[in-house]
Amino acid sequence: MSLTEALLSQGSSTGTIFGALLVCLVIYLFTISSSSQDKGEKYPPGPKPLPLLGNLHILNLKKTYISLCELAKKYGPIYTVHFGPRKVVILSGYKIIKQALVNLSEEFGDRDITPIFNDFNQGYGIAFSNGENWKEMRRFALANLRDFGMGKKRGEEIIIEEAKHLKEEFEKNEGKPFETTLPMAMAVSNVVCAIVYSGRFEYSNTKLHHMIRRSFENMKLTGSASVQIYNMFPWTRPFVANQKRIVNNLKETLRQTAEIINGLKKTLNPQDPKGIAECFLIRQQKDEESGKTDSFYNSKNLYITMNNLFGAGTDTTATTLRWGLLLMAKYPEIQVKVHDEIDRVIGRRQPMVEDRKNLPFIDAVVHELQRFANVAPLGSARRTTCDIHLNGYFIKKGTSVWPLLVSILRDENEWETPDSFNPGHFLNKQGQFVKKDAFLPFSAGRRSCPGESLAKMEIFLFFTTLLQYFCFTPPPGVSKDDLDLTPVVGFTLNPVPHKLCAVKRFQN
Repeated sequence: MSLTEALLSQGSSTGTIFGALLVCLVIYLFTISSSSQDKGEKYPPGPKPLPLLGNLHILNLKKTYISLCELAKKYGPIYTVHFGPRKVVILSGYKIIKQALVNLSEEFGDRDITPIFNDFNQGYGIAFSNGENWKEMRRFALANLRDFGMGKKRGEEIIIEEAKHLKEEFEKNEGKPFETTLPMAMAVSNVVCAIVYSGRFEYSNTKLHHMIRRSFENMKLTGSASVQIYNMFPWTRPFVANQKRIVNNLKETLRQTAEIINGLKKTLNPQDPKGIAECFLIRQQKDEESGKTDSFYNSKNLYITMNNLFGAGTDTTATTLRWGLLLMAKYPEIQVKVHDEIDRVIGRRQPMVEDRKNLPFIDAVVHELQRFANVAPLGSARRTTCDIHLNGYFIKKGTSVWPLLVSILRDENEWETPDSFNPGHFLNKQGQFVKKDAFLPFSAGRRSCPGESLAKMEIFLFFTTLLQYFCFTPPPGVSKDDLDLTPVVGFTLNPVPHKLCAVKRFQN
């Protein structure tokens, strides 16, 4: 999709576009002229950009991550690409990404905040902020995620309880075809809600339905071609309908978040906080009483941080689990092995986290589905905090850097069959589970996912519990070969819309 096509599809006038393009062209040429004065440094190579348009003529914005992987084959593990006037350094492959994100975590430690994510967060919260605000919010989130269950027995108990509700929800379909998206997202979001708000929603609650659907829609629209163009050319905002839709969704979600938090305020006990939101309210109250005027514990950080936890904690984990069930229906021979290991090791009792060490095949399947699903192929964009040399190339301070997680998870140097679903990637010849350094679905370094341990626990427990009770098959008249594994591309990669049958393996 070209820039002109994208803009005209939004109904913009030719005169307005031409004038704006002319102004941007002048700015672009001035920028190129200024940067060309840097002498004696070796910059990452890359395709020659066109004036203003950069490399848009060779990029498929509907599948950006694929275009970038193809360019890496030509230009190497570190190269430069121009998204319009924006220069971005791309990192591809396990070795170079580990070197940047782990060995040079401080130098590559800032978040690159594009216009759409600035619209989302305005510099507040955890996901898309920098500096002291990010440091304080991340410290707060990590400490309280641990206190309220992440990686602990309480977290396991919350997930196990929710897995029972999810199993009952699946049973209601009586083995008939159904869409897994909403019930799976409800289960995962309820785990987040229990930790953040100390409560859960019934699966029939339409308010939570709307929150989930808005979150999923925003993830999809954020990766759309028109929003990518908006990130390159912020002046196109009046013509980008998807940007307006995203912002309206966010406003409605923040309004519902405020409703929940206002309810918590009425019963708040400073001596006995029940969840992360209440801990934030208590800290906010203390800072206000002490007269602190520059506190990070303000209402904007409260709403956006809680929304970050809800959105990030729901979408990626629920999407990974949906891929898992689809893959079981696609590969019944693997599902049979999963069932056999569950029956042999666990039987009909409730699966526990400690069972993982005795379930090497299931552990391998869970890891492989995360690798294969490749839910966040572009990773999270970084920005250099100083001038830095990497792999012999010079990268300026403030440069946008994209570590392609897909290039690690599908790296042919790290995986025997990178484009196939193969649990054997995580098994040795004796059938024992083996860890792989290149397994980095949650990224790495100081900007890695703060909820990683919780997500891992959820994926294992939900997956194992559902496979204990159900056999997942395609709908009647649909063969396993008909099940499509081509992802729907947004900010994350989702399975194409599909239905599955959850057939009970035994009576309760």
